Amino acid sequence: MLLYVLFVLGFILLIKGADILVSGAIALARHFQIPEIVVGLTIVSFGTSLPEMVVNILASIQGKSELAIGNVFGSNVANLLLILGITALICPLPIRRNTVLTELPFSLIATLLVGFLANAALFDEQNDQLYISRVDGLILLFFLMLFLAYIYNIAHTHNDTLVKEGENGQPLMAKWKAIFFILLGAGGLFIGGKWVVDGAVGIAKNFGLSESFIGLTIVAIGTSLPELVTSALAAFRKNIDIAVGNVVGSNIFNLLWILGISALINPLPFNVVTNADIVMMIFASTLLVITMPLGRHKNSIGRLSGTIFLLVYITYLAFLVQRG
Repeated sequence: MLLYVLFVLGFILLIKGADILVSGAIALARHFQIPEIVVGLTIVSFGTSLPEMVVNILASIQGKSELAIGNVFGSNVANLLLILGITALICPLPIRRNTVLTELPFSLIATLLVGFLANAALFDEQNDQLYISRVDGLILLFFLMLFLAYIYNIAHTHNDTLVKEGENGQPLMAKWKAIFFILLGAGGLFIGGKWVVDGAVGIAKNFGLSESFIGLTIVAIGTSLPELVTSALAAFRKNIDIAVGNVVGSNIFNLLWILGISALINPLPFNVVTNADIVMMIFASTLLVITMPLGRHKNSIGRLSGTIFLLVYITYLAFLVQRG
């Protein structure tokens, strides 16, 4: 019984810890007048990806590769279909030209890169074991550096939309308080992540389910809740750049940063069945692009697209249950 209680409390700590950390990080960003799209792509997306990172690092240390890979893949599918779907129902999402031409293709390239690296052994007749190696982890981190360089360029050339001090009439958080929030949130993330990993492994054993299934469903949705809350609130407040940038940035961080770090800690054995989840990520990214014309405005995600995303996600969950 204690296992399930700690599992639930772990998710609460993950969500609250991420919320506190992101609040502190955004406050610091306001002090330094950082553009809103940059905040969405970096501080917010990295902060809301921290639950996935903590879960994956702990899972990698414990040698739970199926849980680590399933968590990242499941979270990315949930980000694109579940979170963008719900967010679009709240408020139609116009997509910036840069996001359409650069950030979405970069996210797709990151997905294809992970798929290629994970299946590279298929081209080696002397090695039939699929895995994401430490070298692969370094390659993923290298591409993350390229993405960060792109964001650095945006920060210095697109300063039209800034996260301003005292936004919405609220007083700006003091710097010392922002730093305290960041440290407090990080502590909550670590404790919550440990409880979630231990609980997920225990539940998988008790019910005879695979760690991959638990990672793709319960853990993936649970660790994606910060992205859901952040994007939904941002859409409600008409901060569209943060709502969309959070999802796209989180997916890139999940694939390049979190999988890269996880592979460096411990090479991740890869099950060929998991390729179906990579195909699902590619399909979800493609669906996002081809449904944009369905919105009221050019390059936008409307409520019709949001409904389609949610229906596809429900179908995907049904597929996972059937696969077991």
